[in-house]
Amino acid sequence: MSTASIADRAPWLKDEALQRLLAVLSADGEEARIAGGAVRNALLGEDAGDIDIASTTLPDETIARAERAGFKAVPTGYEHGTVTVIAAGVPHEVTTLRADVETDGRRAKVRFGRDWSQDAARRDFTINALYATADGTVIDLVGGLADIGTRTLRFIGDPEDRIREDYLRILRFFRFFARYGAGRPDAAGLKACARLKEGLDGLSAERVWMELKKLLSAADPSRALLWMRQSGVLTRVLPESEKWGIDAVHGLVAAERDLGWAPDPLLRLASIVPPDPVRIAALALRLKTSNADRDRLIAWAAAPSIAPTMVEGELARLAYRAGRGGIADRLALALAGARARAAGEDTAMVEAGGYWRLRRFLAGWTPPVFPLSGADLIAIGVPAGPKMGNLLRDLEEAWVDAGFAPDKAGLLERAESLKSQYL
Repeated sequence: MSTASIADRAPWLKDEALQRLLAVLSADGEEARIAGGAVRNALLGEDAGDIDIASTTLPDETIARAERAGFKAVPTGYEHGTVTVIAAGVPHEVTTLRADVETDGRRAKVRFGRDWSQDAARRDFTINALYATADGTVIDLVGGLADIGTRTLRFIGDPEDRIREDYLRILRFFRFFARYGAGRPDAAGLKACARLKEGLDGLSAERVWMELKKLLSAADPSRALLWMRQSGVLTRVLPESEKWGIDAVHGLVAAERDLGWAPDPLLRLASIVPPDPVRIAALALRLKTSNADRDRLIAWAAAPSIAPTMVEGELARLAYRAGRGGIADRLALALAGARARAAGEDTAMVEAGGYWRLRRFLAGWTPPVFPLSGADLIAIGVPAGPKMGNLLRDLEEAWVDAGFAPDKAGLLERAESLKSQYL
């Protein structure tokens, strides 16, 4: 067993409510420790995120002790030993030590226990199986401290055994490698992911999409995507990427870094799949994305390609008709691609300048509102119905073509002159 300390790296350890919770859970022969990600992140100098606790107390005892201490306790995962305790407004998941007794690759039946080694052994990666006591002493039962030092992502025990317990761990392997790993992925883990990738087919679409989106949100997911592609995992979960390639994501990540863009998982996804609205709609349906994610991806796929020489007025008309969001995503990817080619192509920097100009214009552009409505046409004697709709549509098309002119008065004059053709 290896030890270290996070006492001087985890300011959250000084939180009085957290310390009181640890104390009440550790009284009378029981023991509670900070577990998992908060310990890992403290050792890596990163924000803690959620601060979870592992405890020898059974769920009912956890609830009783928490409530006696004045905390609110909610049995959010009671059958798996998890109780969420709200301490001074901060939720902490408190989970009883456990061991898996039966798994089917998606969910597990657990047995509660008091053995910290067993609890550590059932976790996924060594860097996620570290514990810390209330004073910050780190307890390492699986070699996680050494792997933290080298930024090695390694399964605990036999990689295939860990994956068969939950096939989602294949995607988690690449997601955690994208965020915490250095160099090449652990060879044994990579081979196990490649051999068992068919197990991903049995997972719910929601779980797969959640992991993919988290992976694509990493500061730089490009290395992880490369290894996912080489192992066949990427094609398994994103077959649309197979013939399209992932090269564009490198330029996008560089543009985000250089231009101060926030990492954008949907834009990164768009960079590695073909802009085909039908295929993208099928992808969104298969992965059960949110409606907002689906609509954004389809809008990007349906948006037309844009030349860097396009004038601003033409872009405004295009954005009005096709929608601003899809056009903005097209421009972002075009700018990132041109910047990536600039080192080897003389014309690419000029292209990048054009796309930069168009993005700046679009960012400051407010879509105008068509001034006429059906009520305005009724007021000049055009009856409601399909013919009115045709007149209104034609007037709007001409208004857009003319650079969003004339104003309402001018449009009414034009409507008056044209209405006889639509009656």
